[in-house]
Amino acid sequence: MTRERRGLVICYTGDGKGKTTAALGLAVRAVGAGLRVRMLQFIKGEWKPAELKGLALLGERFSMEQLGIGFVTYKPKHPYEKHAESARAAWAQAQEEMRSGAQDVLILDEVNNAFRFGLLSAAEVVVGLKARPPELTVVLTGRGAPPEIIDVADLVTEMMSVKHPYQHGHPAQYGIDF
Repeated sequence: MTRERRGLVICYTGDGKGKTTAALGLAVRAVGAGLRVRMLQFIKGEWKPAELKGLALLGERFSMEQLGIGFVTYKPKHPYEKHAESARAAWAQAQEEMRSGAQDVLILDEVNNAFRFGLLSAAEVVVGLKARPPELTVVLTGRGAPPEIIDVADLVTEMMSVKHPYQHGHPAQYGIDF
């Protein structure tokens, strides 16, 4: 029996750890169901996280591209305008991806941070989300999702930090945190 698919807008936000991880868990589930998944990272780009290696094991049904140029506020290596250009280019690519029909799930990783840092307009993204094909699911991650995104989303999960190793001076660990 074939079920009709309805695309959703899903938002993982909040100050707790696990937003990208939740999106990747959804990606693994989608690939397991035979769906095609594409992930675009808006901020990340300088680091080469372990998930890049692990995700390659998912095969041709999953693809990922780092479009950001790194941290915007934490020890930034690039001027703010370069980050804004990068975010605008990433959004242009995301719009092309939405129109292409080449995937069933599109993950816009850290896009909420692009809004938070003023690199991208949430109102413009909402227009794009409303114009997407009805069967396409779009996942948005990152801290500080603005009200416009929360309003348009079908599902919003806020990650809340209760306790974190950083608070005790433990740095991020390769394979666990990135």
